[in-house]
Amino acid sequence: MKSRRRGKAGGALSFSLYILLIIVAAVLIRHFLVERVVVVGQSMEPTLDDGDNVLIEKLSGHTGKIKRYDIVVFPRGGVLLIKRVYGLPGDDIRIDDSGLIYINGEPLDDKHAFTIMNDAGSAGGDGIVLGGDEYFVLGDNRNNSIDSRFPEVGNVNKEDIRGRVIWRLTPFSKMGKVK
Repeated sequence: MKSRRRGKAGGALSFSLYILLIIVAAVLIRHFLVERVVVVGQSMEPTLDDGDNVLIEKLSGHTGKIKRYDIVVFPRGGVLLIKRVYGLPGDDIRIDDSGLIYINGEPLDDKHAFTIMNDAGSAGGDGIVLGGDEYFVLGDNRNNSIDSRFPEVGNVNKEDIRGRVIWRLTPFSKMGKVK
């Protein structure tokens, strides 16, 4: 009888350790690798819609391997914003009166804008030069986006980037990789 009880106790202990291991792994994955974020607002339409659930991978935010046109998540004013990267560290960004974006003096063939930009904000005139750890971000829905052009957001420091959007989880009809 005694050996049978030890077997049940040992099994319960093994099961408890297994559950604990799963919980620890889930916490570590969420903290260091991926996170679910809900899109709030229309600034990234039609690429991402208000209420979409997206998955972000967090390694690129930590390692600084952010590329032009990546969609990133970062905090501002107590909320998470989702915007597309246009300017990389050290870039010279200028937006002319017609809404055309210039990076380091070269006009950008912007395939992600769906309307002509009405307000160049801080990137108008002589433009801006990004620091060694700064990114310039814009919403795809330019005229309905508060982004790096405006002081409420400004340039985004590398350490503020939470991650890069890689996958849309919902709505299920649009589930898939985000480009």
